[in-house]
Amino acid sequence: MSATVELPVWLVLATLLLAGLWLLQHFVLPSARWVLHRRANRVIDEVNTRLQLKIPSFKLTRREVLIDRISFHPDVMDLVATLAAERQMPREVLMREVQTYAREIVPAFNALLYFKAAYWLARRLLHALYRIRLGFADDTALSQLDDKTSVVFLMNHRSNMDYVVATYLAAERTALSYAVGEWARVWPLQQLIRAMGGYFVRRDSGDPLYRRVLQCYVQMAAEGGVPQAIFPEGRLTRDGKLAPPRLGLLGYLVRGFDPVGERDIVFIPVGINYDRVFEDRTLLRHRGGLPKRGKLPTTLTLIRFLAKNIWQSLRGQRYRYGYACVNFGKPVSLKLWLASNANDPAEPLQDASQLANDLMQRVGEITPILPVALVTSVFAANPDRHYAELELKGAVFDLLQRLEGSGHRAYIPRSDRDYAVTVGVRMLTLRRILLESDGVYRVNPDEASLLNYYANSIAHLRDGDNNDSG
Repeated sequence: MSATVELPVWLVLATLLLAGLWLLQHFVLPSARWVLHRRANRVIDEVNTRLQLKIPSFKLTRREVLIDRISFHPDVMDLVATLAAERQMPREVLMREVQTYAREIVPAFNALLYFKAAYWLARRLLHALYRIRLGFADDTALSQLDDKTSVVFLMNHRSNMDYVVATYLAAERTALSYAVGEWARVWPLQQLIRAMGGYFVRRDSGDPLYRRVLQCYVQMAAEGGVPQAIFPEGRLTRDGKLAPPRLGLLGYLVRGFDPVGERDIVFIPVGINYDRVFEDRTLLRHRGGLPKRGKLPTTLTLIRFLAKNIWQSLRGQRYRYGYACVNFGKPVSLKLWLASNANDPAEPLQDASQLANDLMQRVGEITPILPVALVTSVFAANPDRHYAELELKGAVFDLLQRLEGSGHRAYIPRSDRDYAVTVGVRMLTLRRILLESDGVYRVNPDEASLLNYYANSIAHLRDGDNNDSG
């Protein structure tokens, strides 16, 4: 029994490795999952006490369960059978495609990541870049919604920062689920977005099977009471103007809605605006039909941008990029809208065009009016005119008075109109969109398109004001 046994070093190492893997699989990982699951449950219990819209059980359902529910949804199975007969191919091949689409779409919500890490990161990032402001929110109406209501936030799409801004400002009210384009399907951004409850959408997919899987997920999420956020424009505005709505996800929601069922869908219009949009020049390039920049020029531009900001911070000369403001509008009940606008409120709405246009108009009406938008609007109306400081302030005050007189919401920093003009002019002169000489301001001809981009953010409000005046 006391004899010595000699073993090769490689065998000892292999045995230790296998033993370590066994311990990791059977003790360490299950223990870690148990601890994280317990902490996540505590976070959910905590936030549900203060959220106006509680986290629904559908959002907490295991991802694999949701994938199976969508893959074997009756509507999906019916289409699989039809396509299998039309294309003369085995159903198993199409079901593999369904599984791929379902895994691509279904998120994996993590409450710890959403309410702790993501919220902290969003708050730090946004306050480092902007002066974040909540202009208006009808919290009373939101808190009065019952558990049988599915809430959908519809917002204009000006920047990829919209996801961060809306998530941060809505975190005290609910946990939003976003539809995100394929641009974000890169590691590790893809995993982060899924963990925050986002799901990926192929914007221009012509595959009927993919569209059916996506439709089933959107309808199941709505039926499960998941608060969703949708950009009806479908993509970032290229010229700064509010774009007409695309039906897309909104059409799927309406198509699956039962007007006489227990659950109602309530739409919350959301208006977002910025004094500076980081993608402005890139968006104008796309609008002009210019070719996309390669990865190397894009990377070099990003490095120069970061280096410039670091250098300005070290010298104490860095300004934040103005104001970013969000307005949450009054809720719109789909049942009540159908009762007022549909020929037969008891029948499902087949064409969502009228609803989409109505909701988009409501979003436009609450677009925040910010200092840069006001100043650029004055110059866009008279691009060849030179303004002394007092003349410019007088023209901005006149425009602001007309817009507010029409019921539109402006965010005035410190409630000081004089300071608001100063902030807007400072932003534009720092970027050389406006040129100043001896106290007189004029448009930089090389940046006229950029000036119009920011003026266009409230162009629909100015057009309505002009129509009312006429």
